[in-house]
Amino acid sequence: MKLAKLIDHTLLKPDASVAAITKLCEEAKENHFASVCVNPGFVPLAAKLLKGSDVKVCTVVGFPLGATLPESKAYEAKLAVEAGAEEVDMVLNISMAKEHDYKYVEDEIRLVKESCEGKLLKVILETCLLTDEEIVETSKASKRAGADFVKTSTGFSKGGATVHAVSLMRQTVGNDLGVKASGGIHTREEALAMVEAGASRIGASSGLELIKGE
Repeated sequence: MKLAKLIDHTLLKPDASVAAITKLCEEAKENHFASVCVNPGFVPLAAKLLKGSDVKVCTVVGFPLGATLPESKAYEAKLAVEAGAEEVDMVLNISMAKEHDYKYVEDEIRLVKESCEGKLLKVILETCLLTDEEIVETSKASKRAGADFVKTSTGFSKGGATVHAVSLMRQTVGNDLGVKASGGIHTREEALAMVEAGASRIGASSGLELIKGE
């Protein structure tokens, strides 16, 4: 299995430079990663640099807290897609998930999905802040709302992906949705453990480290 094709090569630091994003895109093209994941402000640059390649442009919405209004997330997604994003990773409203208001969660995801104009939508659950039951219910809400993937983490909270969370998400969504493991994956062994647990995409800022030996 070529691990590179599962990797979203990621740089979401607030002080990321143009040079660093350019390097990220060059590395992604050279190694045929699935996508580069950048903040919305860098989508136009990434789209320009990756034009004609097999690497997708991925961005984030409502990031990293998930606490903005649903309409704001939807508009952010719309603008990102218009700027060249082919995949959108949105953070769900974690507070509403903790309140067990899964209708709110579902409605918000559906609104964002509609704004993605057919592009891939991944829903970040921030699993380190949720109970097992909340992981299951938000995964179900994501599926009902038409999301394409559920994703573990932003990488900006108190924890990242775990084999347990990935396994739970995969069991819940079955084969209908993708599962993206992200946050704290630094070695090939860790990445392969996530794939074994059911991950079909890996989000990592250390993508080059993960594919060493391929």
